[in-house]
Amino acid sequence: MFPSVREVLELDPVRNGAPRVVAGERGLDQAVRWVHSSEVPDIATLLRGGELILITGIGLPVDEAGLRRFVAEIADVGACGLAVEMGRRFERRLPAVMVRTAEELGLPLVELHRGTPFVLITQAVHGMIVDAQLAELRATAEIHQRFTDLSVEGAAPAEVVAQTAALAGAPVVLENLSRQVLAYDAAGGSAELLLANWEAHSRAVQPAGRTGHDAGKGWLVTVVGARGQDWGRLLIRLPVARDRDVTLIERAAATLALARLTKRDKHQDEHRDEHQDALEHQDALERQAQSALLVALVGHTAPVADVIVRAKALGVHLERRQLVGVVLRGCSAGVAARALRDASLAGLAGALDGDLVGVLLALRAAGDEPDALRRLAVRVRELAGGAVVVAAGEGVATPKEARRSLLEASQVAVSVRRPAAGPEDVVRLADVGLPGLLHMLRDEPRLQTFVERELGPLLAHDARNPREQLLGVLRVYLERGRNKSAAAEHSHLSRPAFYERLARIRRITGADLDDVQVCLSLHVALLALDAQRD
Repeated sequence: MFPSVREVLELDPVRNGAPRVVAGERGLDQAVRWVHSSEVPDIATLLRGGELILITGIGLPVDEAGLRRFVAEIADVGACGLAVEMGRRFERRLPAVMVRTAEELGLPLVELHRGTPFVLITQAVHGMIVDAQLAELRATAEIHQRFTDLSVEGAAPAEVVAQTAALAGAPVVLENLSRQVLAYDAAGGSAELLLANWEAHSRAVQPAGRTGHDAGKGWLVTVVGARGQDWGRLLIRLPVARDRDVTLIERAAATLALARLTKRDKHQDEHRDEHQDALEHQDALERQAQSALLVALVGHTAPVADVIVRAKALGVHLERRQLVGVVLRGCSAGVAARALRDASLAGLAGALDGDLVGVLLALRAAGDEPDALRRLAVRVRELAGGAVVVAAGEGVATPKEARRSLLEASQVAVSVRRPAAGPEDVVRLADVGLPGLLHMLRDEPRLQTFVERELGPLLAHDARNPREQLLGVLRVYLERGRNKSAAAEHSHLSRPAFYERLARIRRITGADLDDVQVCLSLHVALLALDAQRD
């Protein structure tokens, strides 16, 4: 917000004075909070810190001890610099004792070798400060407005983090208390470099206080939480932290904390345990982050290398692992995540499209796959308290192949028509059969055309004659292996009546119901119709 001494020396009114820095160059980047001009020797008593002092020297002590004391006193109170106009008290150079003392204390000491009205310097610097303060106020107002809008909209943590990165112009990371990354924005930089070895890097960032800047590591950090229940940290990578940056990170953290409070289940007991609520919210954030990774893998919306780095930041290693895609139907992402933990399995768990939940198991060896799937299936069904479809894809050896395993598991999950045989039941592609295959292809136009060609006339007849449903007769006949007597008995019809209805089906469809190939085609069409109607 404030100009530095170095920037002030570049202003035209100062340059007209032919400035020459004779000591304290290491302090030239200090902020100039005000400009003060006075010739009294005890000026230090009037200062509050951050002032650039302009003098001619006519009021300075005449002895070396007095000159040394004058320089030391203004440095001690925090003055950021001393500029002396030459020609009034000092002709060509300042006394060596002043130069030596200023250098020892790091106080910028400037000789002005041409006369210049101090008021012009004061006006120029104060104009810079006022402009900077107005810009700071506008920026702060924008920060508050932006995060107020996000709070009202109920924005997700990833969106809050993205907005924080945009306002800061720097990378931002939201982590939980275990130093696992819940959301991040690399601000246009490399995510891989940002998140590489994140846990160790994060643990080394230890600022003082609830909000603080670790200058050595270059991170501004604040704790995220509410009502005494902290659940994470928000970090912005900044070499120097301004007041505006502190406002930004604290406002962002407040928005994240508010989101947790407002998203509580309103139907839960009002005396709910606060600590348990904080843990569940933290789990929800982790599931959101993991869901994003699974969706990115399935949808090819992010490079695999990026997914690997982000998963590692969440504590899940995908490289040099046997990866198995699992898709669950009939339970929540929270159940899947808890089942992973309870079964002591490593992996990602999160919601996919529709009512499906995805799990990517990361196993140390291919031989661990059967036992891991069994343990996961048993625990999922215990937690869900009902029938859950557990479908698994083929195990793969690299993250690049994980998409194939997840897609296969997804196809199997939506194709399963039978209930689980037992708590350990896991369905694979080989178990799906023809009904499952047709269910996978139910949206294929060529399959739909096939169904219409085979069954269209019969469906049209039944639509015109709702009391005479011949499609059901055909279904019973085919399911009983073309055994007319058994089919008639199952339909509760006399044999002549059943035979007469088969004859009408022949006339309507033109199909030879005694031909095995024709009946096979009709049976496949019936199964495909069931899949389309499901």
